[in-house]
Amino acid sequence: MSWLVTGGAGYIGAHVVRALTEAGIAPVVVDDLSSGIEAFVPADVPFLHASILDTDAVEAFLREHGVVGVIHCAGYKYAGESVKFPLVNYKANVDGTRSLLEAMERADVRRLVFSSSAGVYGNSGVEFVTETTPTVPESPYGESKLIGEWLIRDQVIATEMAGAPLAATSLRYFNVVGSGYADIYDASPHNLFPKVFFTIESGRAPQINGTDYPTPDGTCVRDYVHVSDLAAAHVVAAQRLDAGDTLEPIYNLGSGSGTSVREIVEAMVEATGTDKEPLVGPRRPGDPAKIVADGTLAARDLGWAMRHTVQEMVDSAWAAHPKA
Repeated sequence: MSWLVTGGAGYIGAHVVRALTEAGIAPVVVDDLSSGIEAFVPADVPFLHASILDTDAVEAFLREHGVVGVIHCAGYKYAGESVKFPLVNYKANVDGTRSLLEAMERADVRRLVFSSSAGVYGNSGVEFVTETTPTVPESPYGESKLIGEWLIRDQVIATEMAGAPLAATSLRYFNVVGSGYADIYDASPHNLFPKVFFTIESGRAPQINGTDYPTPDGTCVRDYVHVSDLAAAHVVAAQRLDAGDTLEPIYNLGSGSGTSVREIVEAMVEATGTDKEPLVGPRRPGDPAKIVADGTLAARDLGWAMRHTVQEMVDSAWAAHPKA
């Protein structure tokens, strides 16, 4: 009996794999390695190098390893790039999720934890987003994650009508940072921490865009969560579904308070030991002053908690970051 982690060779998925193992749950992994790193998958974890679009291969893998549930982390996770390449985004995130659901139905796998995104809320105009905040995604990436939730919702309804219900929940979150292991790091060239680290390593100063926002220090406030805290919530969701518990269809994994851009940049300066003072640039068009997610429901049902300070998030990310 095992749980499949799609995208288990990726930054988030690899942390989920380790967290499952530490919880006594046997993980197996499917990843096409388009952005994942095979070395992130422990040698003793069964690994299928394939796309979740290959329905037959995924179905066979589910059957081979007696999989009882899936944590679906695979996907095209670049909001900015999704605007340039919407078809790539939709193929990976929408058709990929549809294909996975089909493979699960064929193999009679009835539990699913979906790694969604708080990007489904878009620039909602509210400081704190809850699970009832209207969803108005502003990128093909956010749209594709919302469509993925719809696909899962509709499959839950259909399987309930058929008498073999799919038990599922979707987890929404903003910026995932840090590292729980020295050998797993965020390799994305589009994410904040790697971008700033590479900037500092090249001898340039990091930049803050706008210091005149109506926030405590004048810079934008965003939601950052440590990847280990995130992985732990995924595992608890899997355990509760395994136990037959009823979960909410949607949970936010958010800090409820957020961290300012200045706080993040100053923590990076301290972690890296650079002598470069951050540069101050103009505001970027469309940047809201503050947007964070409320994690009250997840704290109630999934043991969700922010267990790492801002400096610990940055220090752990820098310790794992491959140095130039």
